[in-house]
Amino acid sequence: MNWYNENDPFAAAWLRELIRTGAIAPGDVDERDIQDVRPDDLAGYTQCHFFAGIGGWSYALRLAGFPDDRRVWTGSCPCQPFSTAGLRNGIADERHLWPAFYWLINQCRPAIVFGEQVESKAGRLWLAGVRSDLETLDYAVGCADLCAAGVSAPHGRPRLYWMADSESNRPCQSTSSEIQRNSTQRSEIQSQSSDDGQLSGRPEGLGSDHHGLVNANGYHSHWWSGPLQVGWNGCEAEITRGSRQYRAQWRIKPGLPIVAHGIPNRVGKLCGYGNAIVPQVAEAFIRSAMEVIDEAA
Repeated sequence: MNWYNENDPFAAAWLRELIRTGAIAPGDVDERDIQDVRPDDLAGYTQCHFFAGIGGWSYALRLAGFPDDRRVWTGSCPCQPFSTAGLRNGIADERHLWPAFYWLINQCRPAIVFGEQVESKAGRLWLAGVRSDLETLDYAVGCADLCAAGVSAPHGRPRLYWMADSESNRPCQSTSSEIQRNSTQRSEIQSQSSDDGQLSGRPEGLGSDHHGLVNANGYHSHWWSGPLQVGWNGCEAEITRGSRQYRAQWRIKPGLPIVAHGIPNRVGKLCGYGNAIVPQVAEAFIRSAMEVIDEAA
C-alpha cells in the first residue's frame, strides 16, 4: 500500500481520483503538512510519496517498471524558494521543507529515495546541501541535470533529479547511456536557445510542415505540426514574433489552451500541471538509477 502526502485539497482530491481509476498505485492520501507527519504514521506503507502533487512519481515508477510492492520514497520538495521566477528567499523561505523531509528520512531510513528540484543556481546549492545531509546518513547519492526535451517533449523544463541508496557499496554515478543521451540532447537544445527561454532565428528551425497567420495584435504566429515522439503527438507550438526575437509557447490538445479563461477549476489545474514532474524524464532517471543500484546490490 502506498502513502501520498499532499496538503493542497484540490491536488489531494485529484490524487484520490487517479488512485480510483488505477492511473497510479493504490494508497492513502494524507493532507497534513509534512511537518506534522511522524515516523509512526508511515509504518506499514511500502511506498511513500511526499509533496505528491498529482502523482507524477508514482506514475513514473510504473513507467520504469518499478513494482508497486518495492519499497521506495519520493519527494519533490517545493521549488518556489529556489526558482528564478519566485522571491528567491532560499532557505529563509517557509516553504523550504527539506529539513522536515530529511528528519523523516533519518528516522525511517528508507532503502531508496528519489527526488527532484528546479534547475537554477540556488537549486544546485540546495542539492549540494541535500547530498551532504544524506551522505552523513551513509546514503550513496547520485544526481543528473535533465530536461523534458531529452525525452522529445516540446519544451525544455530543466530539472535536477537525485536519488539516494542506503544499501549500495559505491556512489551512484550518472553514467548510463540513457542519461548521457539526455544530457547531449539538452546541450544541443541550449546551443539554439537563450537563457531566458526565447528562441532566436527563424521559426522554421523548429520543424517542418508549419503554417502561419497574423493574429489580432499584428504578431505572426506559426503552429508546428511536424513529427514528435509518440506520446507528445497532441502538441502544437505557437511562436509569436516580436520586434527582435521569436517566443515559443506550447499547448497540448485536448488540454488547457494557452489562455485558460472559462475552464472550471483552472487555477487548481494550472498549479497541478505546473508543479508536476515530467514522468517520462523521471522514468529515464529511475531506469538508469536502478541499473546502478541493482548491479551494486
